[in-house]
Amino acid sequence: MQPYNKNLKLPSRDLRSNMTDAEQLLWQRLRRKQILGLQFYRQKPILNFIVDFYCAAVNLVIECDGGQHYTDEVLVQLGLKVLRFDNGQVMGEIDGVVEQICKKLKL
Repeated sequence: MQPYNKNLKLPSRDLRSNMTDAEQLLWQRLRRKQILGLQFYRQKPILNFIVDFYCAAVNLVIECDGGQHYTDEVLVQLGLKVLRFDNGQVMGEIDGVVEQICKKLKL
């Protein structure tokens, strides 16, 4: 389990309730172990950040946004792999996004 700031627990719950359209679309493809039987979590606190999606089994973070909230280097130092997609990619090419995620998981 990755360390997190307990003060981010409530903000992460709020973010789960107010996901963007792109996050909602991607979540529909990640939830319920649909990809390779792996469990993903949404709006997961890690250190002092809240990442959009996280799979603990393979240490993978997926960010779905228009801009960077923090540098990937901090997460990489924790041994995490980071995939980043912009909202346009998710909304317009969801199958391609899922394919990229699958490729990363199989490495």
